[in-house]
Amino acid sequence: MKAFGQAGAGLFVAPTAIVEHVCMQYKVVEIGRIDSVVEQLYAITTERRITHPATVAISKTAREDIFVLGKR
Repeated sequence: MKAFGQAGAGLFVAPTAIVEHVCMQYKVVEIGRIDSVVEQLYAITTERRITHPATVAISKTAREDIFVLGKR
């Protein structure tokens, strides 16, 4: 799909968070946004509680900053 979009023969979707990067990398332009698309992400761990500092930070940021956007 990206190849067709880059060649001007089609469209493709990309996350809003990386739209600038996608436009620069593929030499394309954004023509619109779809607000109703929902994506689910899962963090799978063997531990009952998340204890690794990096994983804790990612999880906290996702809950407080990223996933809040869809609920506004």
